[in-house]
Amino acid sequence: MKFSLGPSLFFWPKQEVHDYYQRASDSCADIIYLGETVCSKRRELRAKDWLELARQLSSNTDKQIVVSTMTLLESPAEIQVMRRLCDNGDLLVEANDLSAVQMMHELKLPFVLGPAINCYNLATLKVFLKQGLVRWVMPVELSGDWLRQLLQEAEQANIRHQFECEVFSWGYLPLAYSARCFTARSEDRPKDDCQYCCINYPQGRKMNSREGERVFVLNGIQTMSGYQYNLVNEVPQMQAMGVDIARISADSDAAFMQLNNFKAQLAAPQHKALVSTSECNGYWHQIPGMSIA
Repeated sequence: MKFSLGPSLFFWPKQEVHDYYQRASDSCADIIYLGETVCSKRRELRAKDWLELARQLSSNTDKQIVVSTMTLLESPAEIQVMRRLCDNGDLLVEANDLSAVQMMHELKLPFVLGPAINCYNLATLKVFLKQGLVRWVMPVELSGDWLRQLLQEAEQANIRHQFECEVFSWGYLPLAYSARCFTARSEDRPKDDCQYCCINYPQGRKMNSREGERVFVLNGIQTMSGYQYNLVNEVPQMQAMGVDIARISADSDAAFMQLNNFKAQLAAPQHKALVSTSECNGYWHQIPGMSIA
C-alpha cells in the first residue's frame, strides 16, 4: 500500500508553494500531486510554473509526480490551460473534469480519475478504463462497504488488475463546487472583483452553524467539510480490501505528520491512533459525515 500527497486545494503565495513541495519531496509520500484544481484566478503559479515545478520534483526524487487539472471549467481560456497540462509530454495527469478525460483519451494517454468525477459503479469504471484510466480515486462521500463491494465486482469481472484504487484519507473533504465564489461573497465582493481574497485564508474560511458547530470550510468556489477527514485507523481495513493508495490532502504542514502516522499504522495495525474531536470519518462508516466512529 502506498501513500500520496494530494494537490493543495488552497491559495498560497508562490514561494510558500515552492517551499511546501520541497518539503514534500523530502517526505515519506510515494506519490505527489500538484496543480490548481479549484479556481483559475489563482495565478501565483500559472500552468507553465506548475509544469516546471512538477518536472523539477520529478528529476530530483524517485516519487511519482502527477499533474492535477481544474475541477470546474468556465471559459475557453481555461480549456486551453487544461490542454497544456494534459499534453505535457511526460507526466501523468489527474483528470478532475470529464473534458480532461476526453482530452486524455484523444491524446491516447493514461490518466488518474480524480475524486470529483462521479464514478460509482462497475459499468462506469469499465467506460473510463476504455478511455485510458489507470488509477481511480474514490469519490469522498462513499463508504468502505461500498468500496469493498465494487472492488469485489471488479475482481469477478477480471478488470481489477487494470487500475489502482486510491482513497482520500485525510484532510478537509471537497464536497461541492459552484460557479459562485463563496469566499468573495463572505467579504461582500463580486466574483469578478474578488481581489484574490482566498490568499488571506490559507486553510479556507471556517463556517459555523448558529449553534456554534463547525459545519463547512469555504474555499473559493469549493465547499469543504468543517472537520478534517481522518481514516488513519481504517488503514488495515483498506489494505485488506485491496486499496492501493491512501491520499493525504496537502492542506497544511500537518499533512507531513499525517503521512508518518498513516505509514506507522500500516506497520502496527493493532495500534489505534488518536483521532481528534475536530475530525470525522462518518462517510466511510455510513453514518452522518460529520461524525466520528
